[in-house]
Parts: sequence; structure tokens; C-alpha cells
Amino acid sequence: MEKLEVKFLGTGNAVPTERRNHTGILVSFLNENILIDCGEGIQRQLRIARINPGKITRILITHWHGDHILGLPGLFQTLAMSGYNKTMKIYGPPGTGHYLALIEQIIKELRISVQVNEVFDSIIDDKYFFIQSKPMFHGTPTNAYSIVIKDRIHLEKSKIKKLKIPNSPLLGELQGGKDIFFNGKKIKFSSVSYLEKGKKITIILDTVMNPDAVRLAEKSDLLIAESTFSVRDAEKAQEYFHLTSGDAATIAKKAKVFKLILTHISERYEHKINIIEKEAKKIFKNVRIAKDFDIFRI
Repeated sequence: MEKLEVKFLGTGNAVPTERRNHTGILVSFLNENILIDCGEGIQRQLRIARINPGKITRILITHWHGDHILGLPGLFQTLAMSGYNKTMKIYGPPGTGHYLALIEQIIKELRISVQVNEVFDSIIDDKYFFIQSKPMFHGTPTNAYSIVIKDRIHLEKSKIKKLKIPNSPLLGELQGGKDIFFNGKKIKFSSVSYLEKGKKITIILDTVMNPDAVRLAEKSDLLIAESTFSVRDAEKAQEYFHLTSGDAATIAKKAKVFKLILTHISERYEHKINIIEKEAKKIFKNVRIAKDFDIFRI
């Protein structure tokens, strides 16, 4: 069964602390290593986590506030200096192309090939997975994303072995989903195959509470949501277009997700982090607060 792995490279908000770097999340599965946001200091976090930045296949930008993107110039420079010769696919809200052009001006002598994809309410479809984006509300163009590994059907090797079907064009037909005739018998594809259920992870960072957040997160195996403010500071959360711990938990509950991970933690709660967790657990039980370098597998 294909594993999906989530590594938290940065779990702080606009002001980093000794324990929490600016935002960065790496989602790995199949041959993909997708970086969601690239805050200042992400290169160092990658090095500490022993992750080769050249392995990153795509970058998803939620929005263009500094704590989510100021690591990009340095990352591009390092990739260029290391001889990176692939095309980095970057997805983000409207305006992404403009901002990336500005970054290229800064490091114009050390360019890498970049493919810009401005998405807002879209689906990026690949053979084995798709990425869905929905617009959020943060006072600037902002996206949330779901990464979905599609259901896959596999042949049961033990049954193929028992039936003594050789590695041949007939086996190829079975692998293609067709019924075959072998040794005078009809062998149905459905009788020698099984369904591997897909997986869904949703990342909702800076935003206020909104119905699209719930719709996007629906039935996610893992929801990663910002929790910049305590419920006690709900007015500030509204003022600065952020979620409270209660908002994040409410999204998780309404969307019927399996597990909620809270991130984007404000420095004001650094020494009373249990407040955030307790508030969330009053609404949704299966919740954790992420720390830098935490790894979750589903």
C-alpha cells in the first residue's frame, strides 16, 4: 500500500521562534515531493531534516505573504548552484507569475527553469493523483489545497501464481483490466484484483472560516489547518483574517476528516500551547499540534 508522508519543516506564523520556523510542509508519495509554502529558513530546515532540495518536484504557494515565500529566492539559488536541470512546477493564486518574475530579477544570474501555474478554483490532474485548489479569504489572493492519491486496482499476485498465468501478453491484458481465457477457463479481472483505496490530505493555511474550506476538506484522511489564534482572541483572528483553534476544529468536524493537525502557531502561545490543543479538542477529538520536523504517515 502506497504511503503518504508529511514532514513539517516550519510550524510558526509571521514571527519565527527558537522552536518554530516560518511555514513549510513537504508531502511525499509515489515519486512526488510537494513543498507547500517556502518560508524564510526552509533551506536550513531541509538540511537538518536531511532532505535534498533537488528532490522537490512541485511547490504549492498558498499566498504571497513573506512568512510563506521568503525562502524561495535562496532555494532557487541553491538549486541553480547545484546544477539543477529539471523544470520546477510552481502553483499559486493569481499574481504568482508576477511575483516569481520579481524573484528571477533578484537571482537573474542563477536561474532555474520554472513552470508557473496560476490556479484559484482548479484541479491539477495527474495519472495517479490530483491536486484541487479552492480560494480562501485572507485579504490577498489565497489558496487552500487538497492532494488526493487516486484509488488503484492491483492484481493479486498470489492468485495469479495459483492460476499459473505466465508473464505474457495474456497477463498484460489482465493488468489492463480485461477478462481473459486461459487453459479453457474465463478468468475475470474482478476475481484476481483488489482495490487500493486512495488517500486525501488537505492543507488550509491563512484564512477566515468559510464554507469552501469545509467542502475542500471533506472526508480527508488528514487535515492540516492553521491555528494562529486562541478562541479567546477570536476578534483578532477576524481582524487579521486567520482561524482560531476552534475554527480549525469546526472545519474538521463538519468535513468529517479523520485527523486534524494544527500549525502556523503564534509566538504569543509558545509557552501555553496546551490552550490551543484543549480548545480544539472540545470540538474535534483526534487533533495534534505540529512541531518543526514532525513526520506523519497515512
